[in-house]
Order: sequence, then C-alpha cells, then structure tokens
Amino acid sequence: MAKIAFKSDNQKQSLLLPPSLDELIPLTHSVRVVNAMIDRLDVDAILHTYRGGGNSCFHPRQMLKILVYAYLNNIYSSRRIAQQLSENIHYMWLSGGAKPDFRTINYFRGKRLKGTFEELFRQVVELLHKEGFVSLEVQYIDGTKIESAANKYSFVWRGSVEKHDKRLREKTDAVLREIEQVICEEEREPDTEQTLSTEEFASRVERIKEWMDTENLSKQQRRAVRDVERKSLPRMKEYERHIAIMGERNSYAKSDPDATFMRMKEDAMLNGQLKPGYNVQIATENQFITNYGIFQRPADTGTLIDFLESFHKKYGLYSREIVADAGYGSQQNYEYMFEKGMIPYVKYNYFHKEQTRAFRNNPFLQQNLRYDPSADVFTCPAGKSMVPICSQNPKSESGYRAHTRLYQASGCTECPLRKECHNAEGNRIIRVNHRLNEYKEKVRELLTSERGILHRSRRPIEPEAVFGQIKADRMFRRFRLRSLEKVNIEFGLVALAHNCLLYTSPSPRD
Repeated sequence: MAKIAFKSDNQKQSLLLPPSLDELIPLTHSVRVVNAMIDRLDVDAILHTYRGGGNSCFHPRQMLKILVYAYLNNIYSSRRIAQQLSENIHYMWLSGGAKPDFRTINYFRGKRLKGTFEELFRQVVELLHKEGFVSLEVQYIDGTKIESAANKYSFVWRGSVEKHDKRLREKTDAVLREIEQVICEEEREPDTEQTLSTEEFASRVERIKEWMDTENLSKQQRRAVRDVERKSLPRMKEYERHIAIMGERNSYAKSDPDATFMRMKEDAMLNGQLKPGYNVQIATENQFITNYGIFQRPADTGTLIDFLESFHKKYGLYSREIVADAGYGSQQNYEYMFEKGMIPYVKYNYFHKEQTRAFRNNPFLQQNLRYDPSADVFTCPAGKSMVPICSQNPKSESGYRAHTRLYQASGCTECPLRKECHNAEGNRIIRVNHRLNEYKEKVRELLTSERGILHRSRRPIEPEAVFGQIKADRMFRRFRLRSLEKVNIEFGLVALAHNCLLYTSPSPRD
C-alpha cells in the first residue's frame, strides 16, 4: 500500500512577508462593488454634521461602506457588524483595518444619517440612470407591512382611550357640579353640547379649593375634590397625550409611538393578529428600487399621492407611467395622476371581475344598467326609469370629497324581476359616482391595451419579487430601530444594499 501524504496543517507557521488583504479579495466580489459605488457618492451633507476638534473620527464614507455591505449580507445588528470587522477579511479590507465599536456604528446609523440618507440614495439611483439601468419613466409600485421593534402588547387604541376619557370627564363633571351646588346654593346645569377641557376642570377645582376653607363641606366632599385633583386630572392629561400621539391614527405602540397596529400577512399563529408596524412602499424599475417611503397608515390607497410627490422631490420629474394593483385605485389618485400627465396602469376594484362573461351578461348589475346622460336617467332590466333623488359628498379618510348621486326606481314591489334584481325593501336605489366611472373607463382602456397587458405581466416580477428578495433572501422581516426617522434610514440601507447587489449585473436589464 502506497504511503498517504497529507498537506500541512501547522497553525503556527509564519510567512516571510504578510499578504495584502487586497490580494485575497476577488476582483468580482460584491464588496468591491459596494466600495466602488460608495466612492462615487458625495458625502458632504454627512460631513456637515461633524463639529470638528477633539479626537479623530471614522470617515462617514468608511462607515457607510461598512453598513451597506453588512446589510447586503443580512447583518443588521451593530454588535454583529462590529464582530465582523475583527473576523471577516472582507470587512477588514473595506474598513481599511479600522474597528469602530457597536456604539459608534449605531450612532452613525441613527444620528449621522438622519436627514442626509435620502440624498445619498438619490445619488445612487442617478448613477443607475446615467448607466442605463433605469429610465425613471415608469414606476412599478407596491407596498408591504413590516413589523416594528416595539413590544406587540404595548398597544394603545383610540376607541378605548376616547371611551374611558368620556366616562372620566362625565363622572368628574358630576362630582364637581354637586359640590358647586352646595357652595353656591344654585344648581349648575350640565353642558351636554361641549366637552370641557382639562384646563377648565382644573380651574373649577382651584375655585372650589378657595371656597373649601369657608364653606362647611363634608369629609366625603373634600376627599372627592382631592381625588379629582390628584387622580382624575392626571388621567385626563394622559388621555390627551395618547390622542395627540395618535393624531389621525387609530392606535400606536407605547415602546414605539410612531408604529401603528396593522394586520400582518406573516403571522406565525395564522390568526390575523394585529402587530405594531409600518407600511413600506417601494417603486421599482428592472427590479432596482428607485424610491421608497415609510407610512403609518395601513391602507395603500392614501399613500400614493405622497409617494409620487416624494419621487418628484428627489428627481425633479414625474414618471410617465405608473403601474400598481387595485389597492391604489381611487378617484383621488386617478385625478392626481391624470392632472400630472401620468399614464395610470392602476387597477380598480372589480377590474378582473368585469372581464368575466358572467359579469358582462348579468343585466341586474349596476355597472350594466343603461344610462342616458342627456336625461340623467338609468333604465332597469324591467324597462323602468331610475331618476336622481339626491346628491351626496362623502369624505374619505384623507379629506377628499367625491360627488355621488342616488337614483331610485319606481314600482319595484309589483315587478316580476324583483327577486333577481334586489332584496331591499321598497324601490331599488343605486349610488353612482359619474366622475369615478369616467376615470375607470379610461383606465380600463389602458389596462386592456397591449402596453397595459405588458405592464400587468411585469408587475408581479417587479416590486413583488423585490419584496420577496428582501424578506426571504435578505431575511429582513422586522425593523431593529424605533421611530419613523430611524426606520426610514434602516429600510433605506436595505434598499441601497439591494441596488448594489443588483448592480453586479454585467449589462443593463431590459
């Protein structure tokens, strides 16, 4: 049997000349792509946040490279990033041997990048635009909900706060009225039209305290005044603070007041549990992220206008084509896009259902009723006229008012088609938004055109695929930082790392 030879495994061997880290990094490695891209960015905005003097600092370009490369490799913890700087040759080469600790990394990410990161992201997208990777002429838009770092059980609900606040104020008002009646010997009528503020309750308590020394009040009444001052008034102020934090939202988390409780798809219990989170919106082109936004409202409908305006603010232009699903289809959004000269390939509710034969052949559906615009009259399947009876201007959550008209038929009780037509008592009433119907007709033509079919086929492989890569490949399913500003920075780093990884492609994508 021939002798078996093994390679040396001497762990204490020495080298005549220590190798350079640059020689150990392949020329095509992603760390070189990150290094080259960050070197092309203007970081003067971050430099202005430094005061100067004192000990030397780590250069912001150096820190930015470390963060982006860490996020590209699914490392989001500042402690783990600091660990890689001592163990991983890629991080050592990228940092030039520098080893900032986790506190420095976390401070740079949460403080130094505040108010400056969006400009850095804009520069990256501009580089992609110059090299032909993106045209900025089309936006594929979609949103997802990502859980906050807040405790999921630290919730505050608007309905509960308003209910308890109302009960407390009514109880306090009744107690004070009873005492005021004894002191003033006159009955104070309750004000049912206006709710008293906390300051007004406090002034009533101070006025009663001035009279307490001269008036013969019982122990129970004196104790009641003290309870109002020491317990009720602080609780009122606490309720007011809760309402102020929520603003227009219906909830928030105590450990992250900017987070709103939303229903998450990624629910391990599969019970539709509400969790604190943020609504993340992105726009993609060729799977590059060209814009992103963090919103506190769960619904996508109310985010579109602000999102498109942020795109215009970044790049000074409006995209020619907008592609999105039915979650963004509303009269306000259509009106905005048409006014700005955009072509909205944005679906609306029932778009796919309208394409079915069963829908088109159903004469009882409101969408299929004959309408005479000159007479402003609908005709039901029985041949009877449906005339306008009133107009309404309902207000949406964003404050937008849409004009709708109500039309009513006559003689429905004796109609042989009643059971097939409707189940309501009396005559059938329909609510019609003519302006929205006009927008839907235009959008329907766009969506069913050759260009629209192309965009509809590409949308699932644009933002939806990008979210899949971020959540599944990048393992980014939960924010690590708290507050809206820091969350914006954190997802911006994720988006920038995603673009850097995609940038390794040898040629622009079609």
